[in-house]
Amino acid sequence: MGSGDRSKLVKICDQAGRPRGTGFVADERGTVVTAHQAVISPGPLLLHGTDGRTCSVAPDDITALPALGLALLRTGGPDALDAEPLPIAGRDRAEPGGYVDIAAHGRREARVLGTTPATYTAPDGVGHQVPAALELALGTDGRDALRSGGAAIGGPVTDPATGAVLGILTTTLTAPHEAAGLALPITRGTDDTLDALLRRNAAVAPAYGPHLNLAGALQLTATSVASADGPKARTAPVERADVHAELAAFAADTGLVLGLVGAPGTGRTTELAALA
Repeated sequence: MGSGDRSKLVKICDQAGRPRGTGFVADERGTVVTAHQAVISPGPLLLHGTDGRTCSVAPDDITALPALGLALLRTGGPDALDAEPLPIAGRDRAEPGGYVDIAAHGRREARVLGTTPATYTAPDGVGHQVPAALELALGTDGRDALRSGGAAIGGPVTDPATGAVLGILTTTLTAPHEAAGLALPITRGTDDTLDALLRRNAAVAPAYGPHLNLAGALQLTATSVASADGPKARTAPVERADVHAELAAFAADTGLVLGLVGAPGTGRTTELAALA
C-alpha cells in the first residue's frame, strides 16, 4: 500500500494537540521513525495510531539522530498504536523520472528528480551534511502540506509498486539550488541504533521485488510450499493398479527390465518412444 494509507501512519502532536508531523512504525517493538524536525518541540509528544489509540512519548523515549535528520520514538510495544510496520528499502531504487508516493493530505504522487547534496540544520544551529537527499517535484497540495508545521513532515516516501520506504519528508533541508521538495534517505552503516532497527525491520516487515528482505523471502517461501496459512487439506492419492503391479513385480525380481544404452544423439529416446 502507498504511504497515504493512514492505517499504517502515526500522527505526531504536541501535548496541546497541535500537529508536529507524521511517522511510521518500523519494527515489532512499535518503534516510530520520523524526521528530527518533528520532535524538537519541548515536552512530551502525543502519538495517534489506528482505532483512536494514543501514546504519550516522553523526551527520554526519543532517540534523536540529528546528524541524519531522523528520530526514533519508543512507544512501549506493538499494541500501543496498533499500526502495521512498513518495510524500509534495503537499497536506493528511486530512479530519476519515476514516481513515488507521499503522505500529504492523503496519498499524493511526486516525481523523482534525482538526488542532491543538502544540509540539515539542527535546532542548535549545527549543520549536518546529507550527501544524497532525494529531490522531488511536488504538486500544490504537497507543497502546502510540507510548509512549516505541516502534518506531512516526517512522513514516509514510498515505492508505489512495493510500498517500501525510500525516505522521510522534511522542510529543513537546504540544497545548493532551489528545490520544491527534499526527503532524507535512511542510510545504513551510519548509526548503530539505526542499523539495529533496520535489521529488525527486515525481519518483520515483508518487502518484495527490488527491495526483497528476509521477511519477504520467508513469506514467499511459505507461500510456495502452501503453508503460509497453515496446513491445508490434500487430495487423496489414487492407486493405479497397472503401475502398482509393475512396481511390485520389479521389487519381487520377477519383472523384465530393458536397458537401452548408447552415446548421446544415437536415437535412444526415439527407440524408447517406439517401444512405449
